[in-house]
Amino acid sequence: MLRSFAARDIGATGFSTGMATFEGGAELAYHVHEVSEAITVLAGAARVLVEGRSYDLTPFDCAHIPAGVAHSVVNGAPDSGLFVHSAFASSQPVRKFVPDYPDALPGGPETIVRFGRAPVYELSAGAFFRDLFARRLGSVGICGGYGLFEPGASLPCHIHDYDESITIVSGEATCLVQGHEYQLSGYDTAFVPRRRPHRFINRSSTTMAMIWVYAGDEPDREIIDSGYCSGALVWPE
Repeated sequence: MLRSFAARDIGATGFSTGMATFEGGAELAYHVHEVSEAITVLAGAARVLVEGRSYDLTPFDCAHIPAGVAHSVVNGAPDSGLFVHSAFASSQPVRKFVPDYPDALPGGPETIVRFGRAPVYELSAGAFFRDLFARRLGSVGICGGYGLFEPGASLPCHIHDYDESITIVSGEATCLVQGHEYQLSGYDTAFVPRRRPHRFINRSSTTMAMIWVYAGDEPDREIIDSGYCSGALVWPE
């Protein structure tokens, strides 16, 4: 089952995000896209096949698949579900199914980032981030990663020069967007258009985590006055 989070139908430009749910033993057969795709495991264990090369991914491991490269996703566990976050460098990606690859082709262009080995950096006090896909990691047109917020942690009010999708993968987040406030949890996703003031706050007593995706090759944030997020100040359109 496929769910769309951010895509052309809600105004996204240059990228899209969503989630695939696989029942036990389910498989998405070999296919290609005309744009880059980043596949991040949210829960369960996935076997990602790329032109016959096989990778076993566990939660928050990420596979970046370049445009035109055939790949398949399999839930090898017969009795448990698999949840996979996907990001594409297109607001309306197209999937074309192709024949299986019985034998592995050597030297593939895909990139696998293991969550446990990804560098951790503290973007603000108590907010720890890991980049999972970006231009320096082989992706084209999209970048993204994982952010963990300790209780009370937040990012300052900021904007980007591209659209963003933020999916809450654990805990509860308070999302402030230009004077509007939202409570998000359980894979709820915020789509924030380009240059829209926003910030995320963990007001709970437990940790909160997110998968964030930008419609750009590398992370880039411009810090602005917090009043633009709370609505105390009017952001110039």
